[in-house]
Amino acid sequence: MPSARERIEKQKASPSLLRLHRALSRLSSTVTMMNTGAHPDDEQSGLLAWFRLGLGMRVIVACSTRGEGGQNSLGPERLGVLGMMRTREMEEAARELDADVVWLGHGPDDEVHDFGFSKDGDQTFTRWGEMRTVERLVRAYRSERPDIVIPTFLDVPGQHGHHRAMTRAAEKAIRLAADPQAFPEHFKEGISPWQVAKYYLPAWSGGGDTYDDEVPPPDATVVVDAVGREPATGVEYDRIGEWSRYYHASQGMGHWPAVPETRWPLHLLLAANGTKAETSVLDALPATLADLATSRDLSYEAAQALKAAATAVDKAIAAFPHADAVIAALTEAATQLTATRNNASPDFLERHRHRLDRKAREIDAALIEAAGILDRATLSPSTMSPGETAELTIDLAPASDNRSVEIEAVLPNAVAAKAETSPGRRRSLKIVAAADAAYTKLYPPSWSALGGNGDAHVVISAKFGDHTARATYDLEEPFAVLPASSVVMEPEALIVPLDGTRREWPIKPVLAGKDAPVSLKMEDGWTLSQAEGGQVIRAPETRVAGLATITPLVGGRSALRLTPIAYPHIGRVTHRQPEALRVLTLDLKLPQRAVVGYVGAGADRVGLWLSRMGLDVTELDAKALAGDLSRYTNIVVGIFAFGIRKDLAAATEKLHRFVENGGHLVTLYHRPTDGWDPLATPPRKLEIGSPSLRWRVTDPTAEVTVLVPDHVLLKGPNIIGPQDWSGWNKERGLYFAARWDEAYQPLLAMHDANEQPLMGALVSAAIGKGRHTHTSLVLHHQMDKLVPGAFRLMANLVQPA
Repeated sequence: MPSARERIEKQKASPSLLRLHRALSRLSSTVTMMNTGAHPDDEQSGLLAWFRLGLGMRVIVACSTRGEGGQNSLGPERLGVLGMMRTREMEEAARELDADVVWLGHGPDDEVHDFGFSKDGDQTFTRWGEMRTVERLVRAYRSERPDIVIPTFLDVPGQHGHHRAMTRAAEKAIRLAADPQAFPEHFKEGISPWQVAKYYLPAWSGGGDTYDDEVPPPDATVVVDAVGREPATGVEYDRIGEWSRYYHASQGMGHWPAVPETRWPLHLLLAANGTKAETSVLDALPATLADLATSRDLSYEAAQALKAAATAVDKAIAAFPHADAVIAALTEAATQLTATRNNASPDFLERHRHRLDRKAREIDAALIEAAGILDRATLSPSTMSPGETAELTIDLAPASDNRSVEIEAVLPNAVAAKAETSPGRRRSLKIVAAADAAYTKLYPPSWSALGGNGDAHVVISAKFGDHTARATYDLEEPFAVLPASSVVMEPEALIVPLDGTRREWPIKPVLAGKDAPVSLKMEDGWTLSQAEGGQVIRAPETRVAGLATITPLVGGRSALRLTPIAYPHIGRVTHRQPEALRVLTLDLKLPQRAVVGYVGAGADRVGLWLSRMGLDVTELDAKALAGDLSRYTNIVVGIFAFGIRKDLAAATEKLHRFVENGGHLVTLYHRPTDGWDPLATPPRKLEIGSPSLRWRVTDPTAEVTVLVPDHVLLKGPNIIGPQDWSGWNKERGLYFAARWDEAYQPLLAMHDANEQPLMGALVSAAIGKGRHTHTSLVLHHQMDKLVPGAFRLMANLVQPA
């Protein structure tokens, strides 16, 4: 249940008058636009703020992936857990824009997923499947019926391959969505062909710090001008766009533009009626109910009713903030809209029923908002296990006393509700999950600004004269059905040297939730025994390099790990995945007398892996970093750390002295924006390449050339050879160094296909009595993936200077 502070923050962010104003502004347009992108945070937020809050359009963000292959500036979440986190960020970002979200991909186990980075669309489609991606977009076009589609990025060299693929698919899907022969399986589901009226390309470059479009954007055929400020808040639309981007916090988004953007040039590439000259993106579109009323195939009765509905909507908008006048006008609008639908011809309804249906839902939502009926709907607890019960409490506002109000709980299969209290302002329902209730889906397929999201929500019905308005509302916290018992293995992975210097390791399966018997399924000759203080696993007599898996069982079934995700900007959700103890046996030698201080920023687990390798490692907090560093032979700085930890940035000169006095400083990759001053952060000049697309190797199998085979960091204690570059996952490295002081020596060269070799993946310099080594290899990710070569190379990098 949310705390008092969380409820206060939520109410402050969304006061009732702001909600009502936005509920009314939805009614001013009958146009739907869709912005397509590949990742959460790809949306052009300032432009969308203008379309939705300035022009009243329905705005949809169509996103192909959950961002599960990206980085995380906030914490340790990766892969599926990060995908769930970024899904919630996208939902909250959409809430700020009053926009909807449609997802094409459904997490890391789906074919359409975020696998990090690619440099062209063809490379992306080898993973996603081009027609699979197009089909999912066609389905989105046909289901949501956008009039306008605009991708955020261009399909040009120098742009992210995921972006290029999505833009190519968005264009291809335009024709196929209107083709009655394409994807006939859609029609069996009640989805019919749809002709998108206009497809625009951005007439701006997508280049910058990250990307580097090689060709100029197309000429602008129309310019969108975001005039003035949003009436409800008095804020520029581009700044509201940044309010939305603030929720993409795991990607470091949310900036304060010195001068807010007010103009967005667009290039009309495809149009159902031909690419004619335009003065507005709304040209030739039925932009309002009044425009629809002029349709030639509308009967006189239907046209008159629709005109009356349009007039009533205008009156409601003009009456803000006077609730009684708003309610009277909206009740009339709802009545006339019903008359329109009852009298309209089949041809008109075939083309415009979705507009009338959407407007009817929006009018109902505005009516209930204007009446001030609902305060909140809370499920306690917000998560359940099969066979458990919870209480759903619906708190109605005092205004509900004057109306007939009905409440319906919408729940998933095998979860039921029954009334606990009689009608009143506080109504309670007992929620019961059957023993066979399915676990909640991790990645919802869509999100709606009109509510009704997740596996459980409530529907409020209220009488307004002869009209019954219905609106959907989300619960205060997302509902989920989760396992009654879960297990976390401590540790969840072991690094075992092949030389047999150690035979046993303590382990602990930690059970959470309902008490149940836990056992371990052993394999590959590993055995389990009891020892003083708990359980230990014992290595087989003959060790073989490779990966073994030990699976915990709960009640005889494979156990699941539950990972809570909790951040102020997205609330609380829980990820679910199979649990296992992974054991990597490898030929690993550790440097002698190494004492490592690790400075992390919560974005990687390298310090933990160094410890599991058997090294003497201390995590350096602000106090330790300010103290005596001379006891350490090595200090390792994790990714992003200079940009996140102010105490680290303040200790830069101290780290330089550490190197000069004989210490070995190892810095893992940083972006140019991560507080990395090339002249001040490293002990000698070291510049990170920008735009970063030009300074990365995305192919995890790219050939690696060793430039200095006999370098101290490559020849011991592990001799780094070709085998250490096999089995890498996702990519080789990113944010490569581009230019450096002559003291640094590049040790490796690598490149993606048809590109020139890059030599900034691993550079090292002898400075004073010590050494500074900087690597842009994604060692933290490879260690998470238990890639043997990453551990062997990392052991070499932390040898004393």
